[in-house]
Amino acid sequence: MLDTAENDTQFSHSWSNCSPPLSALANQYGWATPEDGINPELWLDLALDLFIEGDFQTRWDVAKLLPRFGTKAIAPLIVILEHEDTDWELLWFTVRTLGEFDHPVVVQVLISLLKTAEGELSAVAAEALANLGNQAIAPLTELLSMEQFRLLAVRSLSRIRHSQTIAPLLSITNDAQPEIRAAAIEALSSFHDSRVFPVLVNALQDPAAAVRREAVIAVGLRANLQAEIDLVNLLIPHLADLNLQVCQQAAIALGRLSNPAAAQALADVLHSPHTPSALQIEIVRSLSWGMTATVLKKIQSILPCVSAEVYREMIAALGKVEDPALKPQAAEILITLLDSESSPQSPGKQAIALSLGHLGEIKALDPLIRLLSESDPGVQLHAIAALKQLAPDAAHEQLKMMAKDTNLPEALQGGVANALREW
Repeated sequence: MLDTAENDTQFSHSWSNCSPPLSALANQYGWATPEDGINPELWLDLALDLFIEGDFQTRWDVAKLLPRFGTKAIAPLIVILEHEDTDWELLWFTVRTLGEFDHPVVVQVLISLLKTAEGELSAVAAEALANLGNQAIAPLTELLSMEQFRLLAVRSLSRIRHSQTIAPLLSITNDAQPEIRAAAIEALSSFHDSRVFPVLVNALQDPAAAVRREAVIAVGLRANLQAEIDLVNLLIPHLADLNLQVCQQAAIALGRLSNPAAAQALADVLHSPHTPSALQIEIVRSLSWGMTATVLKKIQSILPCVSAEVYREMIAALGKVEDPALKPQAAEILITLLDSESSPQSPGKQAIALSLGHLGEIKALDPLIRLLSESDPGVQLHAIAALKQLAPDAAHEQLKMMAKDTNLPEALQGGVANALREW
């Protein structure tokens, strides 16, 4: 910390006890260009005092302001870092703050800390190095040759989204540690470099599930290559992977491709009685991005056979259909469910009502009104909300007419009255 005169120390102490947030003080007094002849070094001393002695929020505010002092703040921060009595929270803030200074000295300090620190602090140093960008690539690449630092180094490199990291990342895609291979594949997925895709394809067959999972995600992000590479058939086998997470990511990846062949493959797996519920849910979500008439028929055929959780997901997916040509088909499926002998329980009826409201098909008006006769207040409220969304004026007029009909069943009369009160 810089030395100050006694009156400066008193000034610093008096300001350290001020209650307004530092950000407000900075705006009011011009932190970077102090007014009224106040020495900038004194402001830096003040900031460092508050940084060291303050509570979490104060340190948080000061950490955002220290980079405005430029390189003058680096040396004092390094002193804090090296002081043996520095508490862990202050170390955490100091390392993070150093990561805001684009300076070679900071790179060396953080590299040294990454090598010597333990636990979470080394991870914070790795994150700070990544924040420094290109100038950290060379020293981090050197660390890849040291087994004990390789994982932290690759994690830092993976956060620096620059083409200079491609070569060092490619060099570790066959590392003995699955965690390192997975981190490298995840980082490489950001780059559309000709060297990368063959490595991603090879990683699809990796013995480690974590690596296969990252490779599946990466291949699914290459929809632009569909014209030249059969991505669908690269991904389909992973719907039957031994690891459920890989299967789920394969479903997501195939859904992103928005490809009819991909949709068909997903629908086939969805229809299989051996498909776990967790995978069925992910498939339904993926299919909702690109519904087809064939997929809608598949969903309709298996709706009665799935678990309650998958059932609700399917109902929600039907309500998300955006293609005007498919909305009538989706609405018809939902209406048929309401009219069937094995009509769903209240939670299912609520979900159907919401989906019918989202679809906006006028044919759903009468089925939704019939739901007003349900004894469950939750079903009634969902039906009312759907009617308001579907066709508020037409629904309101029909309800007013029905309210005058004395021949309505008692339950429906009560439901209509409730709807009019809620309108």
